[in-house]
Amino acid sequence: MNRNSNSFDEEYVNPFASGAGFKKETRGPGNKPDATVDIRLDTVNDPRKREKELAKWEADLKKREQDIKRKEDAYTRAGVTIEEKNWPPFSPLIHHDIAKEIPVHAQKLQYLAFASWLGIVLCLVYNVVAVTVCWIKGGGVIIFLLASIYALLGVPLSFLFWYRPLYRAMRTDSALKFGLFFLVYLIHIGFCILAAIAPPIVFQGKSLTGVLAAIDTFSDHVLVGVFYLIGFGLFCLETLLSLWVLQVYQGVCSTVSFSKILSSSYCFSAFG
Repeated sequence: MNRNSNSFDEEYVNPFASGAGFKKETRGPGNKPDATVDIRLDTVNDPRKREKELAKWEADLKKREQDIKRKEDAYTRAGVTIEEKNWPPFSPLIHHDIAKEIPVHAQKLQYLAFASWLGIVLCLVYNVVAVTVCWIKGGGVIIFLLASIYALLGVPLSFLFWYRPLYRAMRTDSALKFGLFFLVYLIHIGFCILAAIAPPIVFQGKSLTGVLAAIDTFSDHVLVGVFYLIGFGLFCLETLLSLWVLQVYQGVCSTVSFSKILSSSYCFSAFG
């Protein structure tokens, strides 16, 4: 038997040679060549090909960034502002930037109005807390439901109907938005005065932490009376702050370009 004869004889090729691959030759019956299969290494793992794909991907990303920047520049030149939601910081819901978007002479008014809006939010939330204590002490569930309605409606409506119109009026010099702010803000002040007094008209006024409700609850539960007195103090501070906002508002109306439109019907009618 011939030792060198092998029906599966293979030809060796160095796989690390330049442009080389695995060349496999199979033999059929009679030790004759049957078929040859080439398997190139560069198709299996080619670092150069990966580098080219990565470079192409980076170039495509840069092109997209340049396109976005061109669009933003075009919007800026056209006077179109893209409002990015940035407030509150922990969960941005709205766009709010007094220092950059409100004229310098009107920033004091806007900051005071913002403090006033935060103040009414605090008053309404605390009102729910105090009324909840009264409910636990036997005041009834109806006053808790009413206090919750005041908070759930008062917070978003105050923002939409008087704070936001003032903010936009400062940015656009809109006489209509200034007038809307002034009229709705008077309603806001009226509510604060009503809450600070809490007359016994709806469930003995105990759904609001006013002075009359505090006096009434002291006779039953001192703790509830203390909670109501604190609420009364918060509504008094909110009323004073709101009146201060109107005073500053009067000064701003005398300097902006639309003062002639507002001076007779909106700005100075409440001040004589």
